[in-house]
Amino acid sequence: MIAIDEGREGARRVALLGESLVTVAAIFGPNASGKSNVIAAFAWLRDAVQHSLRQWETEIPVDPHAFGNGPDSPTEFVVDYLIGGVRFEYVLRLDRTAVHYEALFHYPEKKRRRIFEREALELKLQRGLGGLSGTRELLTDSTLALSVAARFREPLVSDFVRALTRAQTFGMPRRSRPTTRGGRSLSASRASIRWFDNQSATSQPGLFDDTDLPTPDRELALALLRMADMGIVDVLIDDEEVPRPGDPGSTRVLRGVRLVHDADEEHVPLEFIAESHGTQIWFDLIGPVLVALQAGGLLLFDELDASLHPALSAQLIRLFHDRATNPRGAQLVFAAHNTSLLNHLNRDEVWLTEKNRAGATRLGALADFAGERVRRSQNLESAYLHGRFGAVPDINQADLIYSLRRIG
Repeated sequence: MIAIDEGREGARRVALLGESLVTVAAIFGPNASGKSNVIAAFAWLRDAVQHSLRQWETEIPVDPHAFGNGPDSPTEFVVDYLIGGVRFEYVLRLDRTAVHYEALFHYPEKKRRRIFEREALELKLQRGLGGLSGTRELLTDSTLALSVAARFREPLVSDFVRALTRAQTFGMPRRSRPTTRGGRSLSASRASIRWFDNQSATSQPGLFDDTDLPTPDRELALALLRMADMGIVDVLIDDEEVPRPGDPGSTRVLRGVRLVHDADEEHVPLEFIAESHGTQIWFDLIGPVLVALQAGGLLLFDELDASLHPALSAQLIRLFHDRATNPRGAQLVFAAHNTSLLNHLNRDEVWLTEKNRAGATRLGALADFAGERVRRSQNLESAYLHGRFGAVPDINQADLIYSLRRIG
């Protein structure tokens, strides 16, 4: 997320880093090249911090590389976050049986300082953080030290945990969630409903909950909904009684949604289930997008172009580029196939995935492709489609044509 071309709308200067950060990053590549896995890895780590203390017991539900020595090798995660202008770095190495190494560092005054570092069950803490000493008593082979330390409300830890766990993912398959028993996961639909529901209440904030998210603004949410030009003028939220799963005869109340359409000078409510898939996706996006923009958070979106018109996808990108709509530097990371979106991206906002002979994904920055700088003025879509950067399917029809001829 480090900008190469500074001084533009989508690059935000960070004084302590001495760098500018981009607010949008796009991942392109052939089918099955690993685009979704990049986002799934982040989602796994985020959910691991939430669930390891309560839900990891005899086995860590890690999802290692399936080929070669992947299943027998530790999986490693490294994530960098900017919090209050200070860089934080979290490192985790584990397998199905135990956490082997874990550490949280920060860089005040640009120098790396340890907050905590853990090898197996041995934990070292930064001086002055004695309030975290109780972490040792709750630590087990299969529990993240970060999950435990967050309970002691030390700002250096809890601020990082809050930022990491508030990152939102959209369009991810369930297999990316590191819990074998479900667990909290705020659905996108519910996240959007709260922006239109006048009955939404606020309560005391918690570390792993959503009670201190930005205050919903119905008019702002309606403006974003109407921007899609789908003929929708209003949203109705109703109480809906539905059967409770696994408990015959019992019911629960859900907040139902009807979208009001302007049809031939008449306002007609339509049940949400009757809406097109594209309309449902855009509605479901409203909550996560507004939360990210207002809180300066991170939104990761798998297959951005799967259900949205290219013009709508481009408008979403502009919302994150524009300082007027994104004053706090929220970031959008998405995977896509639609190459027309390259026309709305800068060279330092594009990443490419390719799969090697071992079935592993290589993620590379377009700007550093083949060791050469991509020209800022280059037509990225045209160059990509012509194979200048790789990461396009190698379509060989010879075997197919030969087989089809045998049918005749």
